[in-house]
Amino acid sequence: MSDTIFKVSGMSYSYPGGLSGLYDMDFRIGRGENIVFLGVNGSGKSTLLKLLDGLYFPKQGTIEAFGEPLTEKRLQDESFAFAFRRRVGFLFQDPDSQLFLPTVWQEVAFSPLQMGLAREEVEERAASALAVLGIEKLKDRVPYQLSEGEKKKVALASLLALDPEVWLLDEPTANLDPRTQDWVIEFILSLKEKGKTLIVAIHELEVAKVIADQAYILGEDHRLAAAGKPQEILQDEELLLRANLMHRRRHLHTDPVRTHRHPHRDPGHA
Repeated sequence: MSDTIFKVSGMSYSYPGGLSGLYDMDFRIGRGENIVFLGVNGSGKSTLLKLLDGLYFPKQGTIEAFGEPLTEKRLQDESFAFAFRRRVGFLFQDPDSQLFLPTVWQEVAFSPLQMGLAREEVEERAASALAVLGIEKLKDRVPYQLSEGEKKKVALASLLALDPEVWLLDEPTANLDPRTQDWVIEFILSLKEKGKTLIVAIHELEVAKVIADQAYILGEDHRLAAAGKPQEILQDEELLLRANLMHRRRHLHTDPVRTHRHPHRDPGHA
C-alpha cells in the first residue's frame, strides 16, 4: 500500500468567470503527515482543500488520491466515491455550511448512516463522538440555534463519528473565543497522536507552529511561495512579510520611533 495520500502535479484552478484561483501547484502529502497551508484571506487556502476533497476540480494538472486520479468522472463511480468519502472528512470554515439536519444527534449520526453501518454501531459512534466533544447535552438541540463554538464542536463530532483517515480542516479555530480555540487545538493534537493525516488551512502562525509537521505558504499571487518545517519557515520574516502574514508597525517610544514586526491577524477573525 502506498504511503502517498495526495499527489498534486502542475495543478491550476480558476473560478467561473476566470477569477484567479490557484496556479501551478506541486506537492505530495504522505500518510500520517500533519500539514498546514498558510495564507491570508483570498490566497486560495479554502479552494485548495475543496480541490483535495473532490468538491472542485483542476482546470490544468492532476490530483491523485490514494494512488488514483481524483476527477469528476472518477467520483461518478459509486464504489470509488464511497471509498473516498469514507476515508476523507472535510470541516468547513463556516459550520453553517456543514450543518443542515434538525438535531445535533442526526448531524453526528448522518455520515456513519450514509456509510451503511449497522444502526447499533451508528448509535455507538454518535454517542462516543458526542462524549469526546463534551456535547452530549446538545444532542436534541437544533444546530442553527447553537453558539459558534458549539456548532464547531458538532461539526467535528460528525467527522469523528465517521472516523476518516484524512481530516481536511478549513480555519478550524476561526471566530472562536480563546478557550474554545485552545480546546480545538488540543483536539487536533489528539488526532495527530492517533496517526491521522491532517491538512489544515489556517492564517494563525502560532497555531501552525503547534499543530504542523510541514508548512506551505500560499502567496497573494495564488502560488506556493515556500514549503518547509514550521519552526524554520515561520522564522523567515521576509517571506512572511511578502505573503502578508506579518506586517510592520511603528510605535512611539521615549526614544526615536522603532519598527516592530508582528504576526498578521486578518480582520474579522478571532
